Amino acid sequence: MNIVGALHNEESKLERQLAAVKSAIAALNGGSVAAVSSGHVSSTNGTSGKRTMSAAVRAKIARSARARWAKIRAAKAKKAK
Repeated sequence: MNIVGALHNEESKLERQLAAVKSAIAALNGGSVAAVSSGHVSSTNGTSGKRTMSAAVRAKIARSARARWAKIRAAKAKKAK
């Protein structure tokens, strides 16, 4: 019996169960779950194919997040006056 293969199969099964639980929780909260992988990709040879983002993309996302929060804070400050 291939123990490593059995463990990989069990890991895949648990990841699918986790995704199902997360989507159920999101459905109960009224949200939706994006159809994007969690970043962990398992291949047949057992190597990890983890996705990475470039520094430029991370900076762009950070700028967008800061702009969103600035907008929220400005609206909150305006409402407080």
